[in-house]
Amino acid sequence: MRVAVIGAGPGGLAAAKYLHAENAFSAISIFEQRDEAGGVWCYTAHNAVDESFAIPHTTPQTTPDTPVSTKKEASSENVVFQSPVYDLLETNIPHTLMNYSDWKFPTGTSLFPSHQTVKEYLQDYAKTLLPSISFHTQVVDVKPLDESNKDSGWVLSALDLRTKEVSTHEFDYVVVANGHYSDPYVPDIAGIREWSQAYPDSVSHSKYYRRAEQYANKKVIVVGNSASGIDVSVQIATVAQRPLLVSERTGSPPYLNDNPNIRIVPEIAEFLIVDRAVRFIDGHVEKNVDHVLLCTGYLYSFPFLPSLLPPAVTPDGNRPSNLFQHIFYYPRPTLTFIGLPQKIIPFPLSEAQAAVIARVYSGRLQLPSLSEMKEWETNWIAKHGPGKSFNVLGYPLDAEYLNSLHDWSLRATKRDGLSNNGRGKNPPYWNEKDQWLRKLTPMIKAASQALGSKRREITVLEELGFVYDENENESDAKSKI
Repeated sequence: MRVAVIGAGPGGLAAAKYLHAENAFSAISIFEQRDEAGGVWCYTAHNAVDESFAIPHTTPQTTPDTPVSTKKEASSENVVFQSPVYDLLETNIPHTLMNYSDWKFPTGTSLFPSHQTVKEYLQDYAKTLLPSISFHTQVVDVKPLDESNKDSGWVLSALDLRTKEVSTHEFDYVVVANGHYSDPYVPDIAGIREWSQAYPDSVSHSKYYRRAEQYANKKVIVVGNSASGIDVSVQIATVAQRPLLVSERTGSPPYLNDNPNIRIVPEIAEFLIVDRAVRFIDGHVEKNVDHVLLCTGYLYSFPFLPSLLPPAVTPDGNRPSNLFQHIFYYPRPTLTFIGLPQKIIPFPLSEAQAAVIARVYSGRLQLPSLSEMKEWETNWIAKHGPGKSFNVLGYPLDAEYLNSLHDWSLRATKRDGLSNNGRGKNPPYWNEKDQWLRKLTPMIKAASQALGSKRREITVLEELGFVYDENENESDAKSKI
């Protein structure tokens, strides 16, 4: 049996580890369009804009990513794809919770490590998989080997980005791990297209943000207050015209509201070319705006699955579709997806999903019937909605989901020669302490940020005053900050 894994980022690496651990496959081939492992953590120093970037952009990209180039890199052999990682990015998750279950961060790592540290960690984790990875190789098409047989396997077409040669391969199973931080969502706000044309380079997306200096002494509006939006706003506010305007739909964390360099404003209702202005939904008009930075998230996009019917993503790109447990494409379960849920801890969750995928594909674990898998999706939509909220877990739902996958994978049939007395590679499980840490992570991050540059010297929770006590409640934790 042959398995293809699309992507050598956190999800693809976890998938390959668990597939190898089954000792059941004749080939496990990982296709990675970059020249190195690490996925989005492969930082790109420049902020060149993708050729496909459009204003507005509200539907998923249908063509494969194109490498970006600069004068510095045009003469090199590197294949460079724009990463959303910016210069000063640090994780918002403690590394003690973020890590793979069997691969810890090095002793002495800052509690919230830099993006450079995370990339090194991932590439160390990937070392044993290097013989399985085809770098600078972009998957451009995946289609069923036989449309009339749902178990027939897949034909995969891959482009060598250096030689420009296309090769085709047949696989029994395909695991999609291309991530969901590549195709930027740009909302269709009234006048935004005309405004961006009248004032070129005035509207951008957080994917292309690298450093605050480019906004020095400029009047800037940041749209969105997700994790990246909050972080970017704090950085830009130190150099931009003050106050920096942060436009949002929902409430902000205290350290944005209390920042004297930031003013929270409502949603933008319209872009006005006259006076280079924007009008907010409360009627206020802000004139002479130099830049609008959209921290508005990303669309789910699988451009290498153009002929897949039914599709694996909704037409608006808001969520994947036709999946069981956020993993199995139930019309053809030999196709799976990994790492799609949001507001989760990506590395351990990818492991938990990978453990189930590997056991199903090796024949040790059975899927429920097609009708049961469809019913799961129907019930999930009824409970969580058919739009973006479909894939947003958050705590405690992510903990319940991770532990349910752990329990499901351990129901697999034992097999001689596998680790753990025939059970196979053990996926992560969050005990009460892990869940305590998961729940308090926003508080812990806030306590770390309050230390300024000294935060980088913090390597363990206890140095911030957080000590696990099974009798402690949330109000006790708040009093420590």
